[in-house]
Amino acid sequence: MNFNDLPLTSVDTLGNLLAQIKELTDKADAIKDAIKDTASAGGAKVVEGNLFKATYMESNRSVVDNKALLAELGATAEQIARHTKTTAVFSVKVTSR
Repeated sequence: MNFNDLPLTSVDTLGNLLAQIKELTDKADAIKDAIKDTASAGGAKVVEGNLFKATYMESNRSVVDNKALLAELGATAEQIARHTKTTAVFSVKVTSR
């Protein structure tokens, strides 16, 4: 049987779509990286195309290391448990066969 003759299920369609999305995301990320590299090296921060414009922006992000902060403040495991919220998370993982 030829691979192209196999009937596709919804899972096969999902896997195919996710593979296409990954390929497109990889291509988009490569273009973004090239723009970032050029702009961060002193090049153009705005790149204009015929239909779209890309603008390179820099910003700072701050993140609190909660584990280190709680340890420094001497929080006990019981105190941490009282203030920890747990929620159910559902996901679907797709792999090729």
